[in-house]
Amino acid sequence: MDKRSLFFVLALTVGLFFINHWFNSKDAERKASGPTPKPIEQMAPAILPPSPQFNEANGALYVLENEFQQVVFSTVGGAISEINLPFKSEANKASLVLPIGFDRTMEKEYPSNDQYPSAPFYKWQDGSVKKIDQTSLGGYYPLLRRSVNAGSHVPPHAMPAQNYAFQIVSDFEVFSAPTYKVTRFEKNLIEFQFSDDKRKVTKTFSLTSAATPYCVDVEVKVEGDTRGLWLSTGIPDVELISGNFAPVLKYLINKGQKAQVEALSLPKAVTTFSSIQPNWVSNSNGFLGMIIQPLSEMGPGFRTRNVNGAFAPTRLSLIDSEYNLYPTEKYPGYEMLIPLRSSQGSTKIRYFAGPYQDTLLQNIDKTISETESNPKFASAMSFQGWFTFISEPFGKFLFILMKFFYQITHSWGFSIIFLTLALRVMLYPLNNWSIKSSLKMQQMAPFTAAIQEKYKKDPKKAQMEIVALYREKGVNPLTGCFPILIQIPFLIGMFDLLKSVFELRGASFIPGWIENLTAPDVVFSWNYPIFFFGTSLHLLPVLLGGVMFLQQKLSSPLPKSDKALTDQQKQQKMMGNIMVIVFTVMFYHFPSGLNIYWLSSMGLGIVQQWFTNKKMKPMVISRVK
Repeated sequence: MDKRSLFFVLALTVGLFFINHWFNSKDAERKASGPTPKPIEQMAPAILPPSPQFNEANGALYVLENEFQQVVFSTVGGAISEINLPFKSEANKASLVLPIGFDRTMEKEYPSNDQYPSAPFYKWQDGSVKKIDQTSLGGYYPLLRRSVNAGSHVPPHAMPAQNYAFQIVSDFEVFSAPTYKVTRFEKNLIEFQFSDDKRKVTKTFSLTSAATPYCVDVEVKVEGDTRGLWLSTGIPDVELISGNFAPVLKYLINKGQKAQVEALSLPKAVTTFSSIQPNWVSNSNGFLGMIIQPLSEMGPGFRTRNVNGAFAPTRLSLIDSEYNLYPTEKYPGYEMLIPLRSSQGSTKIRYFAGPYQDTLLQNIDKTISETESNPKFASAMSFQGWFTFISEPFGKFLFILMKFFYQITHSWGFSIIFLTLALRVMLYPLNNWSIKSSLKMQQMAPFTAAIQEKYKKDPKKAQMEIVALYREKGVNPLTGCFPILIQIPFLIGMFDLLKSVFELRGASFIPGWIENLTAPDVVFSWNYPIFFFGTSLHLLPVLLGGVMFLQQKLSSPLPKSDKALTDQQKQQKMMGNIMVIVFTVMFYHFPSGLNIYWLSSMGLGIVQQWFTNKKMKPMVISRVK
């Protein structure tokens, strides 16, 4: 492979990654602001005035809890104000959720905003209802709780009760989130009632069995005026995936004999889809989210709503808020609403709120399928990335191998390394072909240099003579490109895999350094943001640049003295150094799992290069001569 071809391949690789990363960030910005919707009809969102702090004057909190969820209910609206997911620990091995850097930062630096629940609450305990004044610090992921308490540079603000999950809103009147009475409260069940001169509403919530984890059964009964009533999914907290805001709204609909999942554009205001009758709607922040599945007759259509981040602030806005690293206006909330039927009666709903993990959702589907039709919750998952038509099949193939190695190593980090080794073994013949081609090109260098010197006044003649020489010696400069080109889809597949698979979220490799394979590694951090570096130092991309530099030295040895270099060799050296810098910069903010993958691949490439050089160099030289 000649140096121009090498530069072309590497430039193509860099270009693909830059375009992929650029489009992802731009797509995230577009989603955050929302595309121009094509609504069938619109409803102005009802926004309540901000409340500085949630307390019993605004309503009492009641908690239902198991090993998978802490579901917090408010008497304001008789709705779900919080859903907190316990972290996996020795005390709770059933949970699937692992803490990430944001969670550790919240517990350490912003404890007033890391209390679960957010205020004193009532709980069924020892056969009676008891008030618990002491909330717990940390230990949960706030899937559904977009509020900020005092204790930071961000003004305190409680999310309006209008946006709680299973709050009722109306087309014809603005509800002021009335106070409900708790008419029944047991260990795994709570019932609320409210009545006025227009209607009587009864809401019943119950936690399901361990066979369907992260699920809540809901029944809503309306007597009286039922016109134009809607139920909300709630608004999940923000999850940054590879530094990007990536909420996803979906619905499942029957088309003929098949069920089909459709993704929605994020709304700028409120968009109503009146002609669609979904089997379920999904509101996800990328790795986690909520699914509402009606189990009885509903009204037609559904809605999507944009809620300004100032009215539903994310906890991320607290982090280094004096530097405004995560301004609330960049992270709006997205809410989905489903209509209650216009006739009186009960509406039954299954509500999933948890991680979008493949095995979990498939097991829930399987359990439900034993007594009713398959809900296909597993199809709510999304494969993130702009080039998903390329990356998704490669990413899924890579994850199959990773799961196999995880069963052996019980470490996702080592699984990535063994995955890289397996790919190197599969591509061994092609890599050998590439190395042999490179060796041949190195041995042909003196001959091509002599031809260029002989015909330096006639470049076309020189090129023709070099092509003839290559043909005579059986050398093809392009043969070395193919193994590198083959690796590009795998690299992109791994990049998008780390943005899509919940199992890798929060997966630690080296505690204290590589704490989350889906985020950059962190050697140490600081508060004041520095251009390009941000607020932390990442070591893996620097190591990657060093290994890449060493690999180039080994694969294309050059004279030690610059004076002995030809013009072509000087150009080659300069290009190599530029590529090392470009790759180091490009990978600096990429997930640590991707850095481990590419670092392992290059490290194994160096070993193969050294071994092949040692075994094949004499044979190649004799053939060239």
